Amino acid sequence: MYEIYPANKKIEKTLEKLIEKRRDIVEKLKRLQEDPRKNLDAHPLHGPLAGKWSCWLGSNLRIIYIIDDENKRIEIEGAGSHKIY
Repeated sequence: MYEIYPANKKIEKTLEKLIEKRRDIVEKLKRLQEDPRKNLDAHPLHGPLAGKWSCWLGSNLRIIYIIDDENKRIEIEGAGSHKIY
């Protein structure tokens, strides 16, 4: 199982606010920890964001993250609507 880490304090606060508004996000993040490449419609990004992944958290919410297989870490670099791209 992977561990989830926010890339910085801004992302950490954004995630906290999203979780306060939508409790189901906690369960979705747990599913992401199980398989960050397949769960929640995860897909690799292209262009300037190549090497990063994105997945759906519901409604218009997405996260952008990097998968570190060696350390079993998911580093979240962005959270919000499609505007995060």
